[in-house]
Amino acid sequence: MASVNDDPTIGRLVADASRDISSLVQSEISLAKSELKSSAISGGLAAALFAAAGFIVLLVLILLSITAAYFLTMTGMHPAWAFLIVTGAYVLLAVGMVAFGVFSIKRIKAPTRTIESAKAIPAALRGRRS
Repeated sequence: MASVNDDPTIGRLVADASRDISSLVQSEISLAKSELKSSAISGGLAAALFAAAGFIVLLVLILLSITAAYFLTMTGMHPAWAFLIVTGAYVLLAVGMVAFGVFSIKRIKAPTRTIESAKAIPAALRGRRS
């Protein structure tokens, strides 16, 4: 037969529950750390591969530029003029990109509706309408 002393008290139940919750939280934090570490390693590797690919694309662009200039010299054009034409094409491309960027920046507007609704929040919390 079980005696009265074998029944858990409320204090003991609370202490056990508190200990179990603490252990569960610590386990979840440990799991999250290991998952984040794995994700960070994968993210770092991906970033390195993207950087390497970007560098290779830059090298290809340089080689394509030299190739284009060389093909222009095959038409009988002086090499200086051929490289100047290729350089001019890149300058025009850059100017076009800057112009498009400036146009895009001018289209940026403040979020007026959000600002208005955010200004109304304090009054709404006080129970008044603005």
